[in-house]
Amino acid sequence: MTPDDDASPINDAAQPDDSEVPQPPPLPPGSKSPEDYLLDEWLTLEHTDHHPDFRAGYVAFIGKANVGKSTQKNGLLDEKVAIISPKPQTTREKQLGILTTEQAQIIFVDTPGIHLPRTKLGDYMVASAQSAIPDADVLLFLVDVSEVPNAADIAIAERVEQAAQRPETIAILVLNKADLLDEDNQTSLIASYTDLVPNAEPLLMSAKSCDKCDTLLEMIIAGLPHGPRYYPAAQLTDSAERENAAEMIREQALILLEKEVPHSIAVQVEEYKQRKKGTLYIRAVIYVERDSQKGIVLGKGGAMLKQIGAAAREELQTILGQKVYLDLWVKVLKNWRKDPDALRRLGYN
Repeated sequence: MTPDDDASPINDAAQPDDSEVPQPPPLPPGSKSPEDYLLDEWLTLEHTDHHPDFRAGYVAFIGKANVGKSTQKNGLLDEKVAIISPKPQTTREKQLGILTTEQAQIIFVDTPGIHLPRTKLGDYMVASAQSAIPDADVLLFLVDVSEVPNAADIAIAERVEQAAQRPETIAILVLNKADLLDEDNQTSLIASYTDLVPNAEPLLMSAKSCDKCDTLLEMIIAGLPHGPRYYPAAQLTDSAERENAAEMIREQALILLEKEVPHSIAVQVEEYKQRKKGTLYIRAVIYVERDSQKGIVLGKGGAMLKQIGAAAREELQTILGQKVYLDLWVKVLKNWRKDPDALRRLGYN
């Protein structure tokens, strides 16, 4: 394989010693693999009897950028499904996270933060978020209760309140970041949000600590319609393996890079395959829009790219429970966020 001149790799020397990565225990003779169980679930899904009180439905996280939607979803799932970053507009697409209990199957839809779009990618993100509202059985409207509502909060609240007036839709106002509330202004700040969505049931909590996640789950389940599950009980997300790997790499890039770069970054996994001795080989490309951004991603002597790769590999190995060889490259795809063809090429359909 001879990459083009526009690509810059992590070389072999950048790969740390993976010998200490814990391996899953071997399956007993004659037992089913996790893949076999998942296949059985799919084959029997339509024929599975369910308890008459069982509930299943879609729950959409709605809110402006960086109010804690992905943190809240991951806390409820107790699994790492969505990117978490202090930078706004991290989530770019609707992402499903699936929680199945004895009482219900909850399909969480994490949406991009609603904002004023300035690019074709921004248009896509806002449309993706807004499209989740009509299909949701339960709407979780997340706000940062430590701050006064701004124009974005008010605009989103109008749509949530309109949806909440439908008998088939339940709205919950999640007053997030309660731990940051100023006690002197607590009452007025809470009222400034509850007044916007009088038909939504409020809950004051911290998504970061998930201090009231059990209460929130009870509220969600109570709002779901009765019916059988949509997905196998063992399934946690609808994202493909390549998509998950790309998102984990992008997360580390968002965390480590300069402020002017993150929103210009896209990650595409070009190769994802098992090699001998249990190593997973992943070849991925980080796309940026300008040559100057490529230099920032690379860093001096490739140091930043190696740092991104090492952090992403550690995250992947922890979640997948196996050795990962990450072959990471950087390429320039000029102005991709404004180019419809480039967006489609990168999977933003």
